[in-house]
This record gives sequence, structure tokens and C-alpha cells, in this order.
Amino acid sequence: MNISEGVIDTCFLIELDDNQEACTILAMTIENTSPLWQQISDRLKDEISVSRFDAWIRPVSATQNGQKLTIAVPSRFFMEGLKNSYAARIAELAAEVTGTDIDLSYQVDTSLATQGDPEPAMPDEADLLLVDGYIDPRFTFENFIVGSGNEFCHAAAQAVAEKPGAIYNPLYLYGGVGLGKTHLINAVANALISKNNYRIAYRTGERFTNELIQAIRNGSTDNFRNQYRQVDVLIIDDIQFIAGKDRTQEEFFHTFNALYEIKKQIILTSDRSPRDLTNLMERLRSRFNWGLVADIQPPDLETRLAILSSKAELAGVHMDRDVANLLATRITNNVRELEGALTRLTAHATLTGRTIDVTFARHVLRDLLHEEIRAISVEDIQKQIAAYYNINIREMSSSKRSRTVAFPRQVAMYACKELTTMSLPEIGARFGGKDHTTILYAVRKIAKMRDEDEDFDEEVSRIIAQLRR
Repeated sequence: MNISEGVIDTCFLIELDDNQEACTILAMTIENTSPLWQQISDRLKDEISVSRFDAWIRPVSATQNGQKLTIAVPSRFFMEGLKNSYAARIAELAAEVTGTDIDLSYQVDTSLATQGDPEPAMPDEADLLLVDGYIDPRFTFENFIVGSGNEFCHAAAQAVAEKPGAIYNPLYLYGGVGLGKTHLINAVANALISKNNYRIAYRTGERFTNELIQAIRNGSTDNFRNQYRQVDVLIIDDIQFIAGKDRTQEEFFHTFNALYEIKKQIILTSDRSPRDLTNLMERLRSRFNWGLVADIQPPDLETRLAILSSKAELAGVHMDRDVANLLATRITNNVRELEGALTRLTAHATLTGRTIDVTFARHVLRDLLHEEIRAISVEDIQKQIAAYYNINIREMSSSKRSRTVAFPRQVAMYACKELTTMSLPEIGARFGGKDHTTILYAVRKIAKMRDEDEDFDEEVSRIIAQLRR
């Protein structure tokens, strides 16, 4: 491998919880780019957009030693994105150029970075007509771990990517934080980008609102409307942000209609189903239900283990089975937290030279694991459910029998039985001295309703998931 003999000191920061720890590593600089890599990059330049080439190919350097091509990248983040999006194509081009199989390897060379991880370069005018907004190339269908809680949403997203505007329009995905909604909508966008003929606008609900406010201030609302009504695919992440903002909802309503009438694809994500979005115009709520509304549930144990295995392999980390089980059984509702736990373990192990075992994991992740196994009190349950159903928490212990009060109280009694180790009489005592038979009746009633009503079952599942966070 052709590397310079000089060695430089490079300092970088790794964020651990709320603290930053600095470490200095020795990195060998690579001065010369392989002619093979030059040919590969020239081919890629003809195949992908200018913005993507500038973001992911131009910063790369490579050296060749016989049948081995070593690709140097500025950071681990960059490496992950490059490998997810282009590793397969790079391998194909290397074989095509040389006529033989080439051994590819990747390494981090922080001297290539100027200001941290590279951001995509501004696309040229032609590119802006195709993609408006940053689509993360790391999020693809190929690296999305499918499990029982997300397989329906995954299949729906793939169907939309195959025939945008023709099926499931709009596609509305909802679920808790860190369950994969953003991954799926980026995967749809990346699949469409590869076809090179779809104009895509990708926004968060907040950015859409801010752009409208700016357009109103500048007197450029016509330009704002044209920008969104000429796309083939409109993707809005966290659409719940526009709830309660009348002018934004009005503008989005007309944009929705304009795109829907000409069979352009609309994809939305939210933390709640359309019916649970408060302060949302009824006509918008109705339109959100026109297509397919699908919810992503927290991953089951097998899926969480598969996610950990995939991420550990990508990071080049050996994940002990006992450590994987510890993380997967304690961190149950948020894939992002699961990935974050693995990142923290890897960073601590790298900095300290320690082996990642159960004892080490318990020490490093003691705050996160403690949060996952914290005791849930009756007061927590009453407060959460009272807020959800918009009643006063004092009514949980009252003798009122009106349905607006009695029903949320029964849901709270059921949740106490599910989430605490208290006996029925103990639970009854916390609800104003109710008899244990009253608690038992409530538990059986809510359980039966969950069995018979799929929508209500989803509602209770969301409440319980929020309480467990």
C-alpha cells in the first residue's frame, strides 16, 4: 500500500452522553490517489447526481497494492454512508475496469476531513429540479431490519417506491420516536433517486412551516406554491408539527389537493394517527386517511437482536451474545436508543482498551439501563392517562360515574395491573378506596375491548409504550 512515511497527530471529539472526551490518534496520510480509483470515480460521476458525487465520492482517496484497493474516508460516519450507498457499485466497477476481482477495504483517515463530516455540496440548477431537501443515503431498504412490528410499513413503503402515485396515496406512517419512520421514507426517496426521473421534495413539518412564514414575509407565496406543486413526490416528516397552525394547514391542504389530483405521491410521517392529531383541520384529517395509514410498533426481541447484530457488524465490533441480550431486553421501545447504546459502548471500549462484556456494558450504560427498568408508579399512570383523555387527575380517585371520567379511570386501572406488581386491593386503594372487584371488572373490560377492537388495542398499546419510556 502506497502511503506517505510521514505521520501526523490528529485530534477528534467523541460525544459520550452530555460530555465530550478528546483523544489523539495517529493517522497515516495518503497522498496519491490510485489510477484505478480515478477511473471508478469518473464512471460514478456519469452515473450519479452532482451533489451526491461532491458529497460522497470527491472527498475519497484510495491506494492500490496489487489486487487490493484501500479506500480512505474522512470519518466513520462517512464510511458508513459510502458503504451503504455505493460499496456494491464500486466493487462492480473495479471488476469491470480491471477484468478481475479486487479486494476492497475501507479505512478512516481524519486528515481528509476539513470541518468534520462532510455535508452534501449545493446541487446545481438541474439537480434542484430532481431533489429538493437532504435525503440521507445511509437509509435504504437493504439495510432496514424487518420484524413483526414494522413489516407491513416496510412492504407498503416498497410498494410506493415501485409505483409512486399509483398505490397507497397518501402513505401515512406513524409511531413512536426512533422506530424507523425516517429510515423508511428516506429509503423510498433513495430508491426513486436511483431511477433518475422523479422530482422529490423532502421536508420536515417544521421546515415547511418556516418556509411558508418566510414566503409570506417576502411576498413570494406564489413561488412557494409552485415549488411544491411541481414535484412528483412530496415527503413531509413529522407532519404533526403543522397542527394548530391555521395558515400552514390551509396552504398544505391546497398543495395536497393539487398533487393528489394529478396522481403525484404524498408521503407523511407522524407520531400519532390522523384521528389523534389535535388542532388539525377535519378536511386534512380526512385526506390523510384517503390512502394507507400504517403504524410502526416497537420491535420485538428478535428484531432488536438483529438490529444490534447488523449495526455491530457494520461498525466492525464483536458483540458478545450476553451483552446483546442485555441491551435488547432492557431497551425495548426505541431503535435509536439501541443504536446509541452500541455507539457508546464502542466509543468507551476504544478509548479505554476494554473488552465489551456484560459488566462493562452495565457500567457504561448504567443511566440508560436504569431508565429502562425504572419502577412505574400508580401516580405516573394516572397522570399520563388523565392527560391523554383530558380529565383532571383528581377525578381518577373520585366517585363520578359519567363515561368521560369512568372510562379513562378503568384504562388507568388496567394499566396499573399490567405495569406494576401491586395487588388488586392495593390498586383500589390508590383510586379512592375502590373495592378489588371494581378493579377486576375494569381489567377484564379493557382486556376484552382490546381483543375486540383493533383501533382501541393500538391506542392502549401507545399509552403503555409511553409510560414505559
